[in-house]
Amino acid sequence: METAKTTTDESDVGIFCYISQLPGFRGILKQRYSDFIVNEVDNDGNVVHLTSLEVPPEIAETVDGGEKNVSNQIGKSYASEIESFRSLAGDSDALRLEAFLTQVTTESEDSTSISPILLSPSSDKANRTAMHNFFKENFKFLVTDTVDGPDASSKCIRVRLNSGGHNNGGRNSKKRRDRSDKPFDSRGSSHWPERLGKFLRFHLYKENKDTQEAIGLIGKMLGIQPRSFGFAGTKDKRSVSTQRVTVFKQHASRVAALNERLIGIKVGDFCHVKEGLLLGQLLGNRFTVTLRGVIADSEDTIKGSADSLGRHGFINYFGLQRFGSGSVPTHLIGAALLRGEWKSAASMILDPREGERDVVRKAREYYKESDDIEGTLRQLPRHLIAERAILQCLKKCPGNYLQALKAIPRTLRMMYVHSYQSYLWNHAASARVQKYGTHQVVVGDLVYCKRDDTARETSGVNLECEDLSYDEVDDCSNLDETPGTYVPEWKSTLVKRWFCIFWQAVTAEDISTGNYTIDDVILPMPGSRVSYPTNDIAQVYHDLSKKDAINLTESVHNVKEFSITSMTGSYRRVFQKPMDFEWELLSYTDGNVPLAETDFDKIAKVKSKSLFKEEEQVNEKEDRNPSDCTGLPASFQNDIHLSTGYNETEGEREVGLPQVESLCNSNSQGAQLALKLSFTLPASSYATMAIRELLKTSTSVAFHKTLNQ
Repeated sequence: METAKTTTDESDVGIFCYISQLPGFRGILKQRYSDFIVNEVDNDGNVVHLTSLEVPPEIAETVDGGEKNVSNQIGKSYASEIESFRSLAGDSDALRLEAFLTQVTTESEDSTSISPILLSPSSDKANRTAMHNFFKENFKFLVTDTVDGPDASSKCIRVRLNSGGHNNGGRNSKKRRDRSDKPFDSRGSSHWPERLGKFLRFHLYKENKDTQEAIGLIGKMLGIQPRSFGFAGTKDKRSVSTQRVTVFKQHASRVAALNERLIGIKVGDFCHVKEGLLLGQLLGNRFTVTLRGVIADSEDTIKGSADSLGRHGFINYFGLQRFGSGSVPTHLIGAALLRGEWKSAASMILDPREGERDVVRKAREYYKESDDIEGTLRQLPRHLIAERAILQCLKKCPGNYLQALKAIPRTLRMMYVHSYQSYLWNHAASARVQKYGTHQVVVGDLVYCKRDDTARETSGVNLECEDLSYDEVDDCSNLDETPGTYVPEWKSTLVKRWFCIFWQAVTAEDISTGNYTIDDVILPMPGSRVSYPTNDIAQVYHDLSKKDAINLTESVHNVKEFSITSMTGSYRRVFQKPMDFEWELLSYTDGNVPLAETDFDKIAKVKSKSLFKEEEQVNEKEDRNPSDCTGLPASFQNDIHLSTGYNETEGEREVGLPQVESLCNSNSQGAQLALKLSFTLPASSYATMAIRELLKTSTSVAFHKTLNQ
């Protein structure tokens, strides 16, 4: 395996081949993040869109009824309760509580602005217990917990408004320890209406932000932890995307109110459901991709390539996003983990890298030179989750690099080993194409079976069952998709999260009867419960892993999560065709004008028409020019500003909503050609690999940045 470079090339991770021999052409991928639109496809095959920012009346009515008592509590006088509290806690704490209650009653509309209060330190546990019980009995809208006091023997009671995300448990309480093992933050309102499902599901629309970042921001505003949320898959950061999200015990009105404060993020289409979303609970994604600055020998070249992509598809490689965007590819770290080289793996995550921002580079260099963990943590940005987790653990357990690696959130740390599996798969896929071509099945290929269940059982065909929650969906990187094997014929089984893969190795008899086509060919993701092709391709896996000092059948250590022999493995189609494929050529002269409509564009358009209609009714004699940005209603202008994001490639603010904004800042130039593509892919496939087949060029960010120069 090659050592780390400034950037990762496609050839570094086994991406070599194409299906068609047609010539490619020039086109800029993601010149603007609004040129890459992703809409999730749910398990029922519905494309997820943001259609409304409003709370449905039926939900609002139910919530109003459920919260009536709490609202009345906040509004009443608590003079007698404060006097009772004074006898229990003393004058200073009574005054502190009285001021806090005054703030709650005057600022209850914006509870996120109300800071908790700390009561006086106490070493009397019985007294603290009495005060906790006092709050439970008299202040249903407040919650208390215990935090460390100024010295080792004392504790302080913290009092805060029950926002639905804070309840019970001091720092070391059993409940707090148990919560770390739960799939979501279980804290919430103890007065939840019985008629409502415990999870609020909404559609998350985001611009130029990854899923974790957006959810983290929403969680911070709501005062709840990230694990309160559930989602089916991460979406690419440099895009405009819409996906489903669930959150535990939150009211729609409270989440909807964030729309006024969120920048580049909108939430809507609210409903309550009984179960939260889990990773992998989707069929795929609908992509709308605009390639700008298209240059080709002729339009026939473009049309021929687009038609070929629709008919024949592309090689189903894991895209560059799978291997990280930094100069240290994640599969190199994965290989170190599989070898049991804990210190080396930790160093690869922590060491300085090429191409990072100065603040990150300086922090990494400081740690490399000084080994000062505390000082490094003060400098290291909080979004570097893996790095901070390792350092915080090493601070407590110096030299225990394995424990430090395990401190990384599981979804993130498993990405490294999954990346190495993908590295092997890509090389095997390239070897399959190079040796046997892309047109026919050959003896020894593995294929999905096409027989009925009875035939499968009686024919002795091997059965492989894969749990989506373990090997394939625990991926936290910024992808176009959520990894996972996808078999469209078995959609109903996918919903149950367990699916059975029926495969067999092709025989000469199968080829003579024509039972299988090239579309049925699969290759394994290495694991303990997969079989390999019975032709030459199997050896590719073993030869390549041997070069990296890794044995696919034996582990050199007993840490199961970092061992391929402890993973079940899975199968993946070698060739993938885009579904519901459409394309069109567009001519444009202004690079600032969006060429594809986003979900929020559509909402803004409806809102604009409604607002203009209202104003025209009031000012019937006023002559208004709709293309004049200064003539827009003020509330609509606010929505435009809320939805702007930074265009990293062009170094300017990009307006992704109403096109009237672009018309006001027209940057006219000569007519240019763009190719707009719309297609659906299963959750295991990368849109960038479909674009690669079309352009016959690299999909790396570095390459496409050069096209802008």
